Amino acid sequence: MARPLEGVKVLDLTQAYSGPFCTMHLADMGAEVIKVESPNGDQSRTWGPFKNDYSAYYSYINRNKKGIVLDLKAPEGKKILWDLIAQADVICENFKVGTFEKLGFTYEEMQKVNPRIIYGSISGFGLEGPLAARPCYDIIAQAMSGMMSVTGHIEHPAVKVGPSIGDNYSGTYLSLGICMALYQREKTGLGQRLDVAMLDTLYSVMENFVIAYTVGGVIPNRMGNADSGIAPFDAFRAKDGDFVMGCGTDKMWAKLCVAMGREELIDDPLYSTNDARCRNYLPDLKKIVEDWSTTKTVAELEEIITGIAIPFGQINNIEDVSKHPQIKARNMLWNVYDPGMGAEISIPGTPIKMHGKPDEIQKAAPQLGEDTEAVLGSWLGYSKEDIDKARENKAFG
Repeated sequence: MARPLEGVKVLDLTQAYSGPFCTMHLADMGAEVIKVESPNGDQSRTWGPFKNDYSAYYSYINRNKKGIVLDLKAPEGKKILWDLIAQADVICENFKVGTFEKLGFTYEEMQKVNPRIIYGSISGFGLEGPLAARPCYDIIAQAMSGMMSVTGHIEHPAVKVGPSIGDNYSGTYLSLGICMALYQREKTGLGQRLDVAMLDTLYSVMENFVIAYTVGGVIPNRMGNADSGIAPFDAFRAKDGDFVMGCGTDKMWAKLCVAMGREELIDDPLYSTNDARCRNYLPDLKKIVEDWSTTKTVAELEEIITGIAIPFGQINNIEDVSKHPQIKARNMLWNVYDPGMGAEISIPGTPIKMHGKPDEIQKAAPQLGEDTEAVLGSWLGYSKEDIDKARENKAFG
């Protein structure tokens, strides 16, 4: 059964995480993604963990792609890329702003050779504004977006969220934008310039923290695992460990009161509404919950709390969740033989489940330049002699 993006041709000049994460989504859904690397390769090829001196990090986010090498400092390498752009539907890059333009690849010139081209960029701060030219990594975006200021506990310094969410959110936003632009092109016949900034991305997902300030005039601070707008919604202690729970409605709160044997709290004006519970959460309400929860094991609490339809979760480590039957049932670990490692590995699958469509990996990530000759032949009609000539002219470094 065909995947939804089969037939879409994507040139992927991205590296590291944000851009490859974007094009990974497109490749998973059937697009023909051609990863264009410099002779030195994507910087993530040097990022661990490693198996047989080959990066599992690179292998994960570059699955389902083909790989070619082009030296864009060489005239012949530029010429080949222009020829590929003329045949492509989409081109993606996450260079520092201005880098691709200095090589001669502007959107205006792309439109001349391919009016239907969709050109997507990810950068730290976007294509305009006072910070546009600055480089960025995820930790910079997390710090500057306000995210670190509300992450952690107030008595400790601000901390970043564990995974690089500035990268993967930005990559996902760009993949969404590309799908929107492809749909628009079906109606207009014209391409689109797309611009996603990591700072914008994280600012956009700050949820109630931004509107607490813009609407309420409050500058939020760190609250640990608690939520500023819902209570009780936190991590709590049990007899043998910790767990998380979220009471999102007054109905849930009433059920929890019954389970705790504290029915009198249901109509207590200190806790009878969500707003009241938030205002009186620390230290009183949290202590009330933990006075009860610490008398029971996590397993006992899971049975009680899920039994009354209140969201509950154990705090899993990566081994726990990787072995969890729910992850298995959702096919969230894909197995693939990676020639670079000479071994089969397991990597996270796609969370986008399209019923009736394949939910499995198509191919391992490309080794450096492994598809160069095949792509130049299938996209541009190059013969062996043409490829040899391009090699002589340093197109591949």
